[in-house]
Amino acid sequence: MQKGPTPSFPTTRMRRLRQHPGVRRMLEETRLTPADMVLPLFVRSGKGVRQAIGSMPGHFQISPDQLAAELDEVGELGLGGVILFGIPDTKDAVGSDSTSEAGIVQQAVAAAKKAAPDVLVITDVCFCEYTDHGHCGVINDKTGRVDVDNDATLELIASQALSHARAGADVVAPSGMIDGMVGAIRARLDAAGFTHVPVMSYAAKYASAFYGPFRDAAESTPQFGDRRSYQMDPAADARQALREVELDLAEGADIVMVKPALPYLDILRDVRDAFPGVPLAAYNVSGEFSMVKAAAERGWIDERAVALESLLALRRAGAGILLTYWAKQAARWLA
Repeated sequence: MQKGPTPSFPTTRMRRLRQHPGVRRMLEETRLTPADMVLPLFVRSGKGVRQAIGSMPGHFQISPDQLAAELDEVGELGLGGVILFGIPDTKDAVGSDSTSEAGIVQQAVAAAKKAAPDVLVITDVCFCEYTDHGHCGVINDKTGRVDVDNDATLELIASQALSHARAGADVVAPSGMIDGMVGAIRARLDAAGFTHVPVMSYAAKYASAFYGPFRDAAESTPQFGDRRSYQMDPAADARQALREVELDLAEGADIVMVKPALPYLDILRDVRDAFPGVPLAAYNVSGEFSMVKAAAERGWIDERAVALESLLALRRAGAGILLTYWAKQAARWLA
């Protein structure tokens, strides 16, 4: 049947669908729930530690013994889970604490699962927090410049993921954008009997300027250079992100992520359209959070309205899982 011309004003009045709040609610197709959201937590050694992160108001570096209270709140609010980042006491060139059975994240996972067995615990699998140089793997100069040695890092990254699974992690999330990282982790987990542990890959992670407050929180600022040789170029063809996602899925990724979130809504939509049915996460990163916090503190914007609108935009673009520093606040607002 051939379509005729679209009726125009005054026959069509789009405002009819907006006049009554009940009609507006009925027509809302994008919804937020606390279960969509994952709360990042920063854990460091010690007892009774709750150290404020200056660039991220309302967030703290905490010791493992403080996790119980956090997870009780996460459970009460109905959040989807937490993702743990570790800050070790000692750093070295290969991030030894990250693969140690007694490492800070391994301690934190064990404490979390003991305190709240039903709360989903995801672990970030990377090296920037653990190395004395702040890069996401082993460093060499084989290419004529100092850079991360991709293949030498794979063995360590697989060992790190396995140690997290042994500690009780429910999901492991490699974030370094190291070629082959998902395959190395999947093979190591499967060989050790952890075939049930999903891999959530930071599949399209950009070398972004929006990570500043996170590097303060995780104490992971590179001591030289930057991460542009392994994280994606923001100016690259968007189809490069689709190649990255496709490769990670082929290696065994169960969930894929786009990071950062708001400046990359086009990438989220492209990934959703290209890979329907694949669980898709978006990391609403520290810079996005802190900018809104700073503007709200000055009275320039309404924090609640802007935060919820931002999270709705991520859901509308295709993300089903939202890693966000607003998780607890958003859950309360939605309630």
